[in-house]
Amino acid sequence: MDKPQKFPFDFTGQVALVTGATRGIGRAIAEALLQCGADVQGLDLESDQNAPFPIHNINIADALAVNDAISALPKSPSLLVNNAGITRDRSIAKMSAEEWQQVIDVNLTGAFNVLKACAPLMAAGGYGRIVNITSINGLRGKFGQANYSAAKAGLIGLTKTAAREFGRKGVTVNAVAPGMVMTEMAEKLPSDVLEKARAEGVVEKLATPEDIAYAVLFLLSEGAGLITGEVLKVDGGQYI
Repeated sequence: MDKPQKFPFDFTGQVALVTGATRGIGRAIAEALLQCGADVQGLDLESDQNAPFPIHNINIADALAVNDAISALPKSPSLLVNNAGITRDRSIAKMSAEEWQQVIDVNLTGAFNVLKACAPLMAAGGYGRIVNITSINGLRGKFGQANYSAAKAGLIGLTKTAAREFGRKGVTVNAVAPGMVMTEMAEKLPSDVLEKARAEGVVEKLATPEDIAYAVLFLLSEGAGLITGEVLKVDGGQYI
């Protein structure tokens, strides 16, 4: 029996670019887009020979590498998900300049590099959908995550500015802000950390990568054509 389609969207004929696509949230988004008919192209530092879509190994903090990779695609993307991100958690008093800069370079500058390369191509074609993966910690701050929270807050500002600049050219730009998501990395966290995150919410369930993917696909879809410059929290009520 064929597996029932979980995501009721159709992206047939569209090229979707997903950064950080080898695992976690990015992998779930990429596979969901593939399931919905998109031609998925991944950008990631890591390789995965088993991925059911091409992965281009680049550092998105390198603007020239980003431009070269996107120029080499057989067709310009009309869908972009800026998901790639890293953490270097430490309190402000103990955080090194290198730890600060590494996170800013990937999580914020990297997203800018990819958006800057893709959005004008979308605008020239009169159509595009961009979703940036931010975090509720970019809205509220988080102890030990000054670099991460600052980068994710900056990504929200970038989202709103890009929405203003490209909206009249048929390109929408939105952000999804997850709370704690049960990725492989999160599953290795101490149980008390997970329980604290669960207790913050009102749904009493932590999100899965697929929960985030569903929200992203909605914002990429025709059904969200009049939504732009928005931040959609997918956190089970952690933020409130």
